[in-house]
Amino acid sequence: MTANDLPNVGIPGRLAARMSMAEQHAYLREKLAPRTRGARSGPSRRGVLYGGGLVAASAAGATGLVAGSDSALSGEPAPAGPTLAVSPVKVDGSLVAPFGRHLAFGADPKTQMRISWQVPFAVRGPYVRVGLKPWDLGRKVDAETRPLRTPSLGRDVPEVEQHYLHAGLDGLRPGTTYYYGIGHEGFDPASAERLGTVGSFTTAPSAADGGFVFTAFGDQGVSYDALANDQLLLGQNPAFHLHAGDICYADSSGHGKESDTYDARVWDQFLAQTESVAARVPWMVTTGNHDMEAWYSPDGYGGQSARWFLPDNGPDPEKAPGVYAFVYGNVGVVALDANDVSYEIPANRGHTGGAQTRWLARTLKRLRATPGLDFVVVFFHHCAYSTSTHASDGGVRDAWTGLFDEHHVDLVVNGHNHVYERTDPVRGGERKRKLAVGETTVPSRDGTVYVTAGGAGKELYDFPAPDSYEGALNERDSVRSFRWTKGRVRAPDRVEWSRIRYTGYSFLAVESRPGTQPSLEVTALAESGRRIDHFAVAHR
Repeated sequence: MTANDLPNVGIPGRLAARMSMAEQHAYLREKLAPRTRGARSGPSRRGVLYGGGLVAASAAGATGLVAGSDSALSGEPAPAGPTLAVSPVKVDGSLVAPFGRHLAFGADPKTQMRISWQVPFAVRGPYVRVGLKPWDLGRKVDAETRPLRTPSLGRDVPEVEQHYLHAGLDGLRPGTTYYYGIGHEGFDPASAERLGTVGSFTTAPSAADGGFVFTAFGDQGVSYDALANDQLLLGQNPAFHLHAGDICYADSSGHGKESDTYDARVWDQFLAQTESVAARVPWMVTTGNHDMEAWYSPDGYGGQSARWFLPDNGPDPEKAPGVYAFVYGNVGVVALDANDVSYEIPANRGHTGGAQTRWLARTLKRLRATPGLDFVVVFFHHCAYSTSTHASDGGVRDAWTGLFDEHHVDLVVNGHNHVYERTDPVRGGERKRKLAVGETTVPSRDGTVYVTAGGAGKELYDFPAPDSYEGALNERDSVRSFRWTKGRVRAPDRVEWSRIRYTGYSFLAVESRPGTQPSLEVTALAESGRRIDHFAVAHR
């Protein structure tokens, strides 16, 4: 993969480079119309879903149904809106096992949790059972189905039908551990033979008086290294995890060439791989360039909206599903969609019409005025400050770093570059002081630290300067790099802020320590468990 990666598939590269995501969507729909056989767009995350499909399923008399009905294969143009595929092949619901469980907070982590999963075939009556004991799942909450049909978008890739299910739990008690089971007609998680499928989660505490850990990375994909990072991450016992985009790489190359393939089945692999962690740790994602999937919707986020159930307090949950904010203990977290401001990959540039940036300004101001909130952490995909393959995105800098300076954001986490890199504190685009391994910074005085944590599992990149990390320091006064400017122009850049560089799989673990002198203790761990960096952020 190169710095010219483009988030589309089946479009000639030179043409794709000039097309917005909406234009790519229209191109694919027109090009593939003769062979989509009734394929549907990605569903609205808030629509009243699939009434007609459920009636048809009931008429068929089957508890579970194989995707792909005769009408869906007729080749007739698809009507507007999503539908549930119906098959004459009957499958007993007791044989349809859910998989790919993943949790997410609602807008209020103290009282809201979202539970999502997948089934290999359409089912009737999906639901979640919840209780305070694993053997007493008394509360039953109906689930919403969001199916996706994907035509063959590459060589040797079949048409794929996927069924994603979601249930929103509200009115929960703060600081409480709940047990849950997912089921449908014929598959009851509360039955004795299904107790092994029961999971658990814990809501956020009501007061910010206890410490906790959260973890973060980006650019994961499906690999042995991604799985190893997941298992090491779980050992940190995180309260939640931040995923800074480029989640699974169903679009494997992103080059936008005719030879590209888009394989929706990679999402099945990814969610199965991640379930061991995400079934108990809220998995808070945002969108990277590989997460814009042009087939499903004009903005490329129809697939994202079908697979994830995220907080809906952003500027527009329909248009920007990866933009939201939440508070956990004494930390405020803001998720952004950098596709909206990127100079490097402009397919969705400006797609919120500036609404996201206006929302960010309001949100940072509100968080800084919240009593008991000591720290603000922001995460998104494209790097504001990095020297590796994709380097720095000037669009991110122009749109947001001024707001980060104004509101003294404590930590920014990015992905995009498949390495670990950490800056010195930066303000106004310049390094304000050297922050050596193990030292402490005060953002209101020093500026914001930016961390590139893109070593979650995909093929690694490299640096224009030697690695330099804890136990193997090889520091440089400056590093030659570049930044993307308007028109996808690479402007040379010699930077002083690149403090730590590590070419290897890794992730970030952040411990919040509240009290009279609150701090964030930030640690970077390699896939082996070795510590490669650590520093502290003190409250202003």
